[in-house]
Amino acid sequence: MTVSNSSLKTVLICQGTGCLSSKSNEIKEEFEEQIIAEGLENEAKVDFTGCHGFCAQGPIVIIEPEGIMYCKLKVAHVKEVVTSHLKHNKPVEEHFYTDPRSGKLIPKYKNIPFYNKQTRMILGNCGLINPENINNYLQVGGYSGLKRALENPPEEIIQIIKNSGLRGRGGAGFATGTKWEFCRNASGSEKYIICNADEGDPGAFMDRSILEADPHSVLEGMIIGAYAIGASKGIIYVRAEYPLAVKRFRYALDTARENGFLGENILNKDFSFDVSVHEGAGAFVCGEETAMMASIEGDRGNPRPRPPFPATSGLWGKPTNINNVKTWASTAWIFKNSWEEFHAVGVEHASGTAIFSLTGKVKNLGLIEVPMGTTIRKIVYEIGGGILDDKEFKAVQTGGPSGGCLPKSHLDSPVDYESMAASGSIMGSGGMIVLDETDCMVKLAHYFLTFTQAESCGKCVPCRIGTRAMLVILDRIIKGKGEDRDLMLLEELASTVKMGSLCGLGQTAPNPVLTTLKYFRHEYHTHIFEKRCPAKDCQDLIEYAIDEALCNGCTLCARNCPMKAITGTKGAIHSINTSLCVRCGVCFKSCPKNAIYKNDRYPQ
Repeated sequence: MTVSNSSLKTVLICQGTGCLSSKSNEIKEEFEEQIIAEGLENEAKVDFTGCHGFCAQGPIVIIEPEGIMYCKLKVAHVKEVVTSHLKHNKPVEEHFYTDPRSGKLIPKYKNIPFYNKQTRMILGNCGLINPENINNYLQVGGYSGLKRALENPPEEIIQIIKNSGLRGRGGAGFATGTKWEFCRNASGSEKYIICNADEGDPGAFMDRSILEADPHSVLEGMIIGAYAIGASKGIIYVRAEYPLAVKRFRYALDTARENGFLGENILNKDFSFDVSVHEGAGAFVCGEETAMMASIEGDRGNPRPRPPFPATSGLWGKPTNINNVKTWASTAWIFKNSWEEFHAVGVEHASGTAIFSLTGKVKNLGLIEVPMGTTIRKIVYEIGGGILDDKEFKAVQTGGPSGGCLPKSHLDSPVDYESMAASGSIMGSGGMIVLDETDCMVKLAHYFLTFTQAESCGKCVPCRIGTRAMLVILDRIIKGKGEDRDLMLLEELASTVKMGSLCGLGQTAPNPVLTTLKYFRHEYHTHIFEKRCPAKDCQDLIEYAIDEALCNGCTLCARNCPMKAITGTKGAIHSINTSLCVRCGVCFKSCPKNAIYKNDRYPQ
């Protein structure tokens, strides 16, 4: 963030959920106290930001205007940073980021590959402005897009969105401008705008982070959309499990009203619009738009058949336009900059950028933004820094529990709607989980199907019964009790669930199973016919043993074993009683000498 006094240093402390969980609030207080103690009140100030994206390196502190970033900072480190950096202009190198590939220290965040390999358009403000200070948002051009939009007729706004090529960032990728046009042309004077912030995919935190770090961008996009379709009321449906996102968005609503961007006669125009917050109870199915509207109306969150579509008969039977958090933020960016600039990024039929939560077995975990069409290889190896512990890349799961698992042969596949669909996966809302050689693909399919089966609303038979039947088969396979007919049954059930389910949850629930069957069928064969797990990841198909050549008798494994299955005295080689061992893996993870290893265990 630009400050008026170029000699004034600004200490920006990440206060997103991830960094707050690592006591960044205490770090902020310590900076404030130490700056006063050193008499630096006129030379440095402290402010906070939302998520900076590089979650694996948190808590993150950035000193501006130099752009120097400190990683994994602790309260105990603050005094040294204040004294050395702020007082004597000597940055503290030991807290810089260390590149995992070169081993070099990188002081400035803009020089870190995790950042400079991205194209941060929608995330451009995240980590650089105070999300609870509307003046910060205004200083970086906030609400300038709204001002431009209100100078044009609504039809022109819709045409601009069409020209930009913006497609919905919530999963389906439907053309946003066309969707808006349907709603604008629908009969009825009362219309609604909804922001779908019901982010429920395991490992996904894109929407939450944007709402925490740059809530006004989402609100500005909603206001522009409301003007385009003729809506006077808006609702954001956000998970109650996101208390910080809810707090900051509510605060954004209040300050936007105070500044004339929300409410009656916005910016002195004949246009009035307001937004309310609806907190969801955490049902995954409520991410489906008809189930979400039922929840808002006070009913059980069950989907309903379409047509009619929400654009003509949505919330309380009125025309309703629903878009995802990232779609609304993209709208604000388009009108702040230009549709031409947005359209110039990405690939044909997929303009702009894609935002992912990069998680799993990758060195650089975090929130990333790349042009549509970027390859999986670039995301994993250039931005993600490669596979954790330099193990072998095995697969990547895109689109969460509704997506698919893509193998090593797809590393150079572009990430966009059509390419993902052709591979059997989906873009989804932006989850990306990287897997290595130690991950079992059958177990992964079991994990995601367990999630979707539990989250099924139970309204339609294919989803309610079909996912349960598939799960029973997968459970049998990972326990070494699979039969030769199981793969045929799995594929038949998957087809039935996919074709017969009412909503997107059921229609996409088989994707993890189908893609692992397609690309990793040999692993299913090994589980069924050889009764073993090639990755040694399935609990019922392994047993733990101790390498006598490596064991130094430290007793750590014995002390941590919950079943007292490990015996041995200090300094002596230990042993595992396999009849007592429940294969929880605590000993394997805690052994400092890697003396504990996995053997195949054949079920009786």
